[in-house]
Amino acid sequence: MELASKYDSQKSENQWYDYWLKHKYFHSTPDDREPYTIVIPPPNVTGVLHMGHMLNNTIQDVLIRRARLQGKNACWVPGTDHASIATEAKVVAKLKEKGINKADLTREEFLKHAWDWTDEYGGVILDQLKKLGCSCDWDRTSFTMDDHMSASVIKVFVDLYNKGKIYRGYRMVNWDPEAQTTLSDEEVIHEEKQGNLYYINYKIEGSDDTLTIATTRPETIFGDTAICINPNDERFTHLKGKKAIVPIVNRVIPIIEDEYVDLEFGTGCLKVTPAHDVNDKNLGDKHNLEVVDIFNADATLNSFGLHYEGKDRFVVRKEISKELEEKGFLIKTEQHLNKVGTSERTKAVIEPRLSDQWFLKMEELAKPAIEAVLGDNAEVKLFPKKFENTYRHWMENIRDWNISRQLWWGQQIPAYYFGDGKDDFVVAENKEDALKLAQEKSGNTALTAKDLRQDEDALDTWFSSWLWPMSVFNGVLEPENEEIKYYYPTNDLVTGPDILFFWVARMIVAGYEYKDQKPFENVYLTGLVRDKQRRKMSKSLGNSPDALKLIEEYGADGVRVGLLLSSAAGNDLMFDEALCQQGKNFANKIWNGFRLIKGWEVADIAQPEASKIGLEWYNAKFNKTLLEIEDHFSKYRISDALMAIYKLVWDDYSSWLLEIVKPAYQQPIDRTTYNALITVFEQNLKLLHPFMPFLTEEVWQHIEDRKPEQALVVAQWPEQQKVDEAVIANFDFAAEVVSGVRTIRKEKNIPMKEALELSVLNAENVSKEWDVVIAKLTNVSSISYTGAAVDGALSFRVKSNEYFIPMVGAIDIEAEIKKIEEELKYTKGFLISVQKKLSNERFVNNAPEKVIEIERKKQADAEAKIETLEKSLKGLQ
Repeated sequence: MELASKYDSQKSENQWYDYWLKHKYFHSTPDDREPYTIVIPPPNVTGVLHMGHMLNNTIQDVLIRRARLQGKNACWVPGTDHASIATEAKVVAKLKEKGINKADLTREEFLKHAWDWTDEYGGVILDQLKKLGCSCDWDRTSFTMDDHMSASVIKVFVDLYNKGKIYRGYRMVNWDPEAQTTLSDEEVIHEEKQGNLYYINYKIEGSDDTLTIATTRPETIFGDTAICINPNDERFTHLKGKKAIVPIVNRVIPIIEDEYVDLEFGTGCLKVTPAHDVNDKNLGDKHNLEVVDIFNADATLNSFGLHYEGKDRFVVRKEISKELEEKGFLIKTEQHLNKVGTSERTKAVIEPRLSDQWFLKMEELAKPAIEAVLGDNAEVKLFPKKFENTYRHWMENIRDWNISRQLWWGQQIPAYYFGDGKDDFVVAENKEDALKLAQEKSGNTALTAKDLRQDEDALDTWFSSWLWPMSVFNGVLEPENEEIKYYYPTNDLVTGPDILFFWVARMIVAGYEYKDQKPFENVYLTGLVRDKQRRKMSKSLGNSPDALKLIEEYGADGVRVGLLLSSAAGNDLMFDEALCQQGKNFANKIWNGFRLIKGWEVADIAQPEASKIGLEWYNAKFNKTLLEIEDHFSKYRISDALMAIYKLVWDDYSSWLLEIVKPAYQQPIDRTTYNALITVFEQNLKLLHPFMPFLTEEVWQHIEDRKPEQALVVAQWPEQQKVDEAVIANFDFAAEVVSGVRTIRKEKNIPMKEALELSVLNAENVSKEWDVVIAKLTNVSSISYTGAAVDGALSFRVKSNEYFIPMVGAIDIEAEIKKIEEELKYTKGFLISVQKKLSNERFVNNAPEKVIEIERKKQADAEAKIETLEKSLKGLQ
């Protein structure tokens, strides 16, 4: 294949992804190899690729591709989540556009629309992941509403119910009035918002007295069923045993006493609305208060709201405060900062609501999961470790999980009602089993399937995704099947810390309950993607770039590198598009470096000594870097691993090795060096492949004709060899000498074609074998070793050695003397300032040891520089 002058990312990406799919390199089946398994955090079926997905899936692909190169049976299971709230909202909105109201449809009719919508839009994000280069086993693509997945969810629900862990309870729940469903506590985000505190007067029945309450929600007075005072509050002794009249409503309510009331907050009098506040509900239960629910499902007021019936709660808040003021009930209003619960999905303000819901008892279930992460023999490791504290806080304060949702899209709760009594229901996997149980429970053998009514609610989406690592291998329905036994537990999970509790913790709970095993070994929690100003990327801020356009402009490899270069382990990622350009430049650097090599003529001639030792050094440097990379991967420092490879290829390989082995102009390269260079280049490509799969496969296939089984995607990861530290140290020294000569050439405008002579003083510790490399890279005609300083020469130091270059060409001696004198004056002044600092007892006694060490090094460096400058000056005078 002819090598193009420029790397064409779009052509390469399409060609090689199709090639990988055609040869099924991503597909995995159980065999004798060690398995390496990742299950994708299933994105919402409604989703499109955003920057968070890009980061998360790039990291997963790096891990899976590396495992594949290591000879493991790499299996990355893709799929999507049915996302009940988000998807149902989108389907309802689409139906509205067509003039169809969900309330006018049967469940079956609505679900047909939902499935049509899913079939049309559901695979978008998975196709976009292919553009990024994700090497998922697409044959295993799963959806949380697939038949076997749904059957797994129902089986688990029935099992947990039969174990006494699931129960139905009338509780105060979080109600999302926009989605019109309950939410679990974890799906509610508490935000501080500026509101008002309204001071309202209530008349005391049978007198002219009043009492004042302070409330943030005047619209809820329609649900007031008591006023509560603290029995120890002397200000209100006269109110004990009396009754108050609710303004506007004119309902007479008791004044009760309870130490729950905070003496310091507001006025010390508390209005009690049991239907709309969890603490008020507790007070109501304790004091047998009436419960008056004033809201409809959409948070408009019902008939208890009197003339405000049908109006939204926030509209009523404004209007009733005005009415209360006009009628003399509202005494004053103050600004007040308070925490407001909002829905994670719809952003609607949550309404506490009393409702019959299904709950899962979590306290006992959580214990093995706490031990798995935080115990002495922890089986599941979180990276970064700091998230263990968050995990501990959630899991040790866990509450029962509200698992029912007032939605149709999702797995329908398998509870069947056969009568009007509170306990007239049974739980079963299907209607046939339910009928038998209902006949037994009721004692009525005449019951038929028509007499059964299935619970209308669907299960919380997380109740299906908590089974994901098992259900994708059908491990719930067939717990002993070959695949679950081979692939489970999985190895690594890569996800965001925002779902550490929602998903990660719950998967660990389910794993120990149903497999008595951890679901994965390691959890790598990525940071959030933010812009350069540290703002979270969002559509509303308009600061989130189009992921696919980035790929189009910079190539998938460029974007992958850009994302990872800006992503420190576990910390938020400050994304800068310039880093994608850096990734693209890196791809071009590799491409052009390869074109350079391919352009050389190869001949059967002797190998130059410089090439031989240059290759020895690079092999040592490669193996040292390989050690670093392995360490970074073991700690999930993926960006650090990439940076180590980046420096190896850009600096060591491209800037040094290629220069060392490059043949003279229009001269051939020897075959020994060429073959060795191709070998190290191939090793570089293997390290780069997990990060830059398309470019590396393209170059790999250009090196020579390869059979499908020789493709880079299934090549062998480099094996660790012994590191020759002495060779690396000798090179580092030689590189400093090269840099010193180049600096003099640059400062004195001495062209590279003009050969120089180099003399070395005090050279007993120098490896002379590197002289050939120094000579080649600096165009030095001879290197001699001397026992005394060379007069009339330019000089520089490397460690304890001094290097002299005799004057050549038209160098202005007077100007050089003046320049050295100025530098000498500055350096002496700098030395005095450092010495002053070190002679200050207060500084030396109080400064950290590290700071003092730095100052002492500055002093030593300045003294050495002064000595060199003075010698240079003497040589010129």
